[in-house]
Amino acid sequence: MRTYELAIVLRSSLKDTDRTKLLDTIKSWLQDAKIVKEEDWGSKALKYAIKKELTGHYFYMFLETVKTIPADLEKRLLSEEKVLRHLLVRTK
Repeated sequence: MRTYELAIVLRSSLKDTDRTKLLDTIKSWLQDAKIVKEEDWGSKALKYAIKKELTGHYFYMFLETVKTIPADLEKRLLSEEKVLRHLLVRTK
C-alpha cells in the first residue's frame, strides 16, 4: 500500500461554494486513492505574495492507494489558477 500526503493552498478570495466545488474536482482527479484523513487548516497569511494574494486557504489530505497517483495530477493542479501552491509527497 502506498501512502501520500497532499497539501494544497487555495486562493482565500474564493467563496465557500467555489472552494467546495474545487476540492470535489481535485478528489475526483485522485481516482482510486482513498482519502484517510482530510483537514481544513483555514486561511493563513503568506510570507510573500503569490499571484497577488497575501493570504491562502490551506487543505491537507492523507491518501492511501494500491496504485500510483495519476501522473497528470501535478499538471492539473498547476493549470488550475485557483490553486496557489501544492505539495504531494509519497510517505511510504
